[in-house]
Amino acid sequence: MEINEGDCNSQDKSLRNGQVEGEASVLSSNLFLNHVGEVTVTLYSDGLSWKLLDSLEDDGSTCLGLKFFPKIATEVKFSDIYAVELMDSGRIQEPNLTSAAECFLGNYAHDSGMNHFVVHSFQKSNSQPCLWILADYTFGHKDLQTCQMWVNRINDALNKEVGRPKNLLVFVHPMSGKGNGQRTWETVAPIFSRANVNTKVIVTERAGHAFDVMTSTSNEELNLYDGALAVGGDGFFNEILNGFLSSRHKAPFPPAPSDFLDALGNEGNSLFPDRNGAGSETPYNKDSDPLLPSLADKESGFSHFDKKFEYLLPNQRFRFGIIPAGSTDAIVICTTGARDPITSALHIVLGKRVCLDVAQVVSWKTTSTSKVEPRVRYAASFAGYGFYGDVITESEQYRWMGPKRYDYAGTKVFLRHRSYEAEVSYLEVESEKKSSIPDGTRMFSNVWSLKQKKYEGIICRANCNVCNRKPVCSSERDHSATPCMSSQETRWMKSKGCFLSVGAAIISNRNEKAPDGLVADAHLSDGFLHLLLIKDCPHALYLWHLMQLARKGGDPLNFDFVEHYKTPAFTFTSFGDESVWNLDGELFQAHKLSAQVFRGLVCLFATGPEV
Repeated sequence: MEINEGDCNSQDKSLRNGQVEGEASVLSSNLFLNHVGEVTVTLYSDGLSWKLLDSLEDDGSTCLGLKFFPKIATEVKFSDIYAVELMDSGRIQEPNLTSAAECFLGNYAHDSGMNHFVVHSFQKSNSQPCLWILADYTFGHKDLQTCQMWVNRINDALNKEVGRPKNLLVFVHPMSGKGNGQRTWETVAPIFSRANVNTKVIVTERAGHAFDVMTSTSNEELNLYDGALAVGGDGFFNEILNGFLSSRHKAPFPPAPSDFLDALGNEGNSLFPDRNGAGSETPYNKDSDPLLPSLADKESGFSHFDKKFEYLLPNQRFRFGIIPAGSTDAIVICTTGARDPITSALHIVLGKRVCLDVAQVVSWKTTSTSKVEPRVRYAASFAGYGFYGDVITESEQYRWMGPKRYDYAGTKVFLRHRSYEAEVSYLEVESEKKSSIPDGTRMFSNVWSLKQKKYEGIICRANCNVCNRKPVCSSERDHSATPCMSSQETRWMKSKGCFLSVGAAIISNRNEKAPDGLVADAHLSDGFLHLLLIKDCPHALYLWHLMQLARKGGDPLNFDFVEHYKTPAFTFTSFGDESVWNLDGELFQAHKLSAQVFRGLVCLFATGPEV
């Protein structure tokens, strides 16, 4: 069909219903849409819409009385478009009808050369709303200037979209998961290229490489980037996060009860001049852990660190992103709802934002006989001891197995059924007291059974009201303060005994093996840890508990031997010789430990899951 120059104009040819008065002027043209046909395309202030000019009803697309109408999109919002580009002249195809319909319609493909441009967007999967699928809309016109005009107008609209990144620092873990980190990045790299996002890609060559880059990068240089991406798993993201925070996050040590501080002796008391850690900054020990800067480095002011440019936290502009390529990818599943590299890449280029709680974990002693030497690490998903620490320790010698090593190591550790004597203290917050199940007196019952009532909490999702709620008890000027820390509203509680595991879930930790996560109603940014204490119990009941974790809709917390508390801080003391913790999938030695959560300390390129 011939298209005259007069077909392109700035008049409103087919305004949408309900257009508000004062809306920006629109552009309207008759264009060919690939696999659809000739359409009238209209540009509005918030997106594009199109309407088929030639109805299929008039095209005789029937066979034996049945009509064939291809299901096609009719509009796309600018907030869902990540790129538009002018293409070389080529062929525009008519609708992809069924063969039965084609026998009546014939093939009306336009073979002549035609200029065209492509609008790159996405569609949500019908079966999985959290899964985003690439969607391209190819429009054609005989006139090159018409296509160029549309590209320019759409680009002008995209440039007005707030928060989209322009420069990103990308870390690729080539051996992550099944060793496909590099291939995963190559799959999504074209999305960043089309969106005109500049990427500085660093393929790591050793453990701690990404950590070293993040700590050695000055604040002024880091400010040139809109964020940092991890192409790998949860452990790799943890390395990047610790490199970022270790030299930039200044905070007091976690609060602790007086008997915990007394047990540290004079060495510990010197680090807590006011007995609650207020005003004490976090020292580090590089000799004990290569990922942690030394105390000497901290006192010398980090010679490689640019003090002229202060980096404030939380930082809404600088965000982290994760392209999943790990063994579990729990953080990605909890923040985007899908374990899919394409979905994650789209969240990033579209500039999505969600805040994430981060736990500061301090190991005061690595063994029962070691001296007090605080080492600080940060965790974004989970900190676990006992069963969780043993699994990660056991799996280290089977790295050659890939992700299957966790199944094998988990089976071996489960069969040992080893418990550990320890004491856990936690801050009880009055407003959250009802969510802690069960009441402490039932834990020592000789009758092992399921509890009668299941706690029903609010599930975290996109635009979560719980995460968006302003903190009541924390300082208005400090968003990263732990919530409800005033003495009138909190008190220290204790649990002592033999534990199969001690865990602190910062987020729900949904993954493919635990579809609801460790704690189904944990939130991304509410300022609380979910403390999970699994008391020693018969082997069969512990298996039952693990089976509940692995089942969608299961209730793993509804046992007498399971204690669950929401808390902003806790302390841990082992009565054994040594102990190993699992922090976001990484080993951490801690015989005596304290932890606190910082609400919304970092931001991610994500929206939260659509539940």
